[in-house]
Amino acid sequence: MSDGRRPPKLSEVPAFGAYMSTGWATPDRTPRIVPGAPEAAAAHRARLAEALPGRAVVVGAGEAPTRSNDTAYDFRADSDFFWLTGCSIENAVAVVESGDAVLYIPPPAYPGEQAFWSDARYGELWVGAAPGPQDWSRALGITVRPLSELTDDVPAGLGGTRDQEAARVLSTLRMYKDAWETGQLRDAVDRTVEGFAEVVREIPAAVAGRGERWLQGTFDRYARAHGNGPGYASIVGSGPHAPTLHWVRCDGPVLPDELLLLDMGVEVDSLYTADVTRTFPASGRFSPAQRQVHDLVERAHRAGLAAVAPGRHFTDFHHAAMEVVAHGLHDWGLLPVSVDEALSDAGQQHRRYLVCGIGHHLGLDVHDCARAADDDYRGAAMAPGMALTVEPGLYFHAHDLTVPPELRGIGVRIEDDLVVTADGSEVLSAALPLDADGLEKWMAAA
Repeated sequence: MSDGRRPPKLSEVPAFGAYMSTGWATPDRTPRIVPGAPEAAAAHRARLAEALPGRAVVVGAGEAPTRSNDTAYDFRADSDFFWLTGCSIENAVAVVESGDAVLYIPPPAYPGEQAFWSDARYGELWVGAAPGPQDWSRALGITVRPLSELTDDVPAGLGGTRDQEAARVLSTLRMYKDAWETGQLRDAVDRTVEGFAEVVREIPAAVAGRGERWLQGTFDRYARAHGNGPGYASIVGSGPHAPTLHWVRCDGPVLPDELLLLDMGVEVDSLYTADVTRTFPASGRFSPAQRQVHDLVERAHRAGLAAVAPGRHFTDFHHAAMEVVAHGLHDWGLLPVSVDEALSDAGQQHRRYLVCGIGHHLGLDVHDCARAADDDYRGAAMAPGMALTVEPGLYFHAHDLTVPPELRGIGVRIEDDLVVTADGSEVLSAALPLDADGLEKWMAAA
């Protein structure tokens, strides 16, 4: 029984420190590297050198943000950092110049150092077998040094605030995926389609009382088991939650006679992510009103897909899908103006039911290449190697009095992931049906 004495601080017990310094074998400290990542990173650095000749670019990996008090979220490396190095090391810094890279990492603490057992961030006793600079250098094929040497090697002023020009150039370069990157995206999409099937199988359990969060957890568990995790907060919206564009709370029931909007993506170990959406009837069968909305979104989606091709403006698929939406809403009597007035820059009334954009670049980030200049993004022509999503929808909120009662609370989105090819595009997520009949059959089979 305790007598009230406080246990000693281990850092103040020499005998303990001496004992902890001996008797340890060397664990396997081979870094976990995604096959092909170092080679891809070397090619990316060469492209950066061509875009910014003679410039040194400093990119940090970042660190896990604090969740609360002394607990942190899982670490996920900065996308530019991974694109240039092929690795994920918290608080590491890469200096890239003329296609070469020097990586600076916080060295782990090994047996013989007090931090081995006292430092919960870098002590190997806390974090497990931790590769050191030489281990990383062998795995990546670049020079790796302790982070403490960064200030000696890098001139003052290089590593402070983010260089906006470098960020813009990196975003623009990342728009064009090479074969290795396309393979990673294809893998991410394949895993995501499998995750959708897992979720659909759990709909009866969710309807029985486990709700939206059960389905969100089902997908997230699959993503962690077959990749790095979900690429973004998974959206699971049932009934009146489906029109909410980013319904990530997922704290409602799954209603048996309502639509279920699922927007989910697996991020694979290389950090490339999918971003796929389908809208399912929880009962397995669309009602007439649900099918009416879904059919219009499907027509808009197919028009958008058809507008993705090299040489076409990036905004072409937006306008193609919006034209279908505007005509459909007008036919239903939901527009207060003509179709031409709605589609004009001074109108846009149809956007009340589709206020978000309907596509974006995809890659290491779900909304990839976000720091590119607008002329290089929306103002550019599509080209082979670009990866993007097409995702029109209709969102009729339950409290929107401009919508007839039978359509209120219906939200539908269809989203596919594509890669622009030399003669058109490849829909990576084509394994999931687009039409209502196909979805019903796919649900039954799953």
